[in-house]
Amino acid sequence: QWIDSGNRTCPITKLPLSENPSLIPNHALRSLISNFAHVSPKESSRPRTHQEHSQSQSQALISTLVSRSSSNASKLESLSRLVRLTKRDSLIRRKVTESGAVRAALDCVDSGNQVLQEKSLSLLLNLSLEDDNKVGLVADGVIRRIVSVLRVGSPDCKAIAATLLTSLAVVEVNKATIGSYPDAISALVYLLRVGNDRERKESATALYALCSFPDN
Repeated sequence: QWIDSGNRTCPITKLPLSENPSLIPNHALRSLISNFAHVSPKESSRPRTHQEHSQSQSQALISTLVSRSSSNASKLESLSRLVRLTKRDSLIRRKVTESGAVRAALDCVDSGNQVLQEKSLSLLLNLSLEDDNKVGLVADGVIRRIVSVLRVGSPDCKAIAATLLTSLAVVEVNKATIGSYPDAISALVYLLRVGNDRERKESATALYALCSFPDN
């Protein structure tokens, strides 16, 4: 749109562009941006204070999530609040990842409870926004859960799972790991064939991101 309007400078640096700039659309990144607000809960209209972002608050939520004695309702509340906190706060994303909460979130994905599954996938998607987390999430076994969700999850969970694969595929080594995982690409192709509009869009975007790695 910037180029079509007749501009011949970079909108960020203001440096001149070549007469016929060669531009490649980054569909994967665009999809992640468009899904950012859709997947995560809307912000409260009340201004959020520094105290609400404090480590003590996030630590209490993490403790509830990882506790074996917590009820599903308690875990769901913790997941919902952690999704809100990790949506925009990089420090809390790192804290959640370092705290052992990823394993608890993966257990929620395996729980068979669709509401818990959707919230935990949303949390994992937020955590994957940190480049330092992308390889770690794969090492923790997130791909197996994603492939399982792509096969048998609810439509919303399938769409989030495909978006999560797109986010993880930003790192080159993850493209190879995902592509070599049994059924990962075939699950996306299947979703592309039979899914609803959102599922097809997210699976196509994930496949687009993965296929920049030649072996895939």
